[in-house]
Parts: sequence; C-alpha cells; structure tokens
Amino acid sequence: MAGLGIDELLAVACLPSQREIWRLQFALAKIRKAARELLTLDPKDKIRLFEGPALLRRMIRYGLLSEDEKELDFVLQLSTKRLLERRLQYLVWKMGYAHTIHEARVLIRQRHIRVGKQMVNIPGFLVRTDSAKLIEYSLTSPLGQGRPGRVARKRAAQKAAKGGDEE
Repeated sequence: MAGLGIDELLAVACLPSQREIWRLQFALAKIRKAARELLTLDPKDKIRLFEGPALLRRMIRYGLLSEDEKELDFVLQLSTKRLLERRLQYLVWKMGYAHTIHEARVLIRQRHIRVGKQMVNIPGFLVRTDSAKLIEYSLTSPLGQGRPGRVARKRAAQKAAKGGDEE
C-alpha cells in the first residue's frame, strides 16, 4: 500500500469516499511539516529539545513509529498505509471481530464495538497502542453480553409458546 494511489487505497481499505483518504493525508502532512520545521532548527535549540521528543512520543503512542525509530527522520518517512492500519475499522477486522473489513465498518457504526469503557462508533478513530488491547464488543451489544437481538427474542418467544402449547 506504500506507493498506491487514492483509488487503490480506497479499494484496499474499504473507505466510502476519497474524503477519508484526504483527511489522513492532511493529518500526515501536518505531522511531517512539524518534523521538517524541527529538523531545520539547531539540535540544541530549546524548541527542538522540547517539541521534538513530544512529537516522537505522540507517534509512538499511536503506533505510527516503533520504539527503535526515535528520530525525526523517521517521522518524514511515515506513509498513509501506517495511518490506515491504526484506524479502529482496520483493527477490528484484524482482531477477528469481523470477517471482512466491510463488516468491521458496519459493526462500528451500529455501536457494537467499544475501546476500553468508551463506546466508539467512528470507523476512522485512531487507536493508541495501549488501547488496542481494550477493543471488544460493547456491553449493550447482542454480540457481546448484551440482551439478545430482536430476532433471537422473537424465536425464544415462539419456542416458549410452542413448549406451552404441547403441555
């Protein structure tokens, strides 16, 4: 996905419109711009000493950089693919909660997924590395521990009625 165009990214990542790719590319451009501006400063400059490690910490917290990539040069090499892999939709699919990436998007929009204690219904939510372990079904979801869905309740009522008629 590294050198793919917008159409290929749309097909691979199951995004409904180019607007989501543009939004990711804009966020990536702002991150790169900050890194470029910090690299132009003297290594001993107070701004670079303060904002440089903060930017790197933020990139590591979101899983965009690994622990051994703690340099501003690596921030310039970030790709749209790495941002796409940190989206909630992609992680729900990779963790096996959904069979396809399309189904992952639907599960998220229908409020079946939560991150920690917070129910999230935005497929483009960027998940931090420490929060990735906390992705699970929401408490109110019939897929999790919630009450059964409409069809399951209807079938249970029919079984109960059928069992009551036979006696």
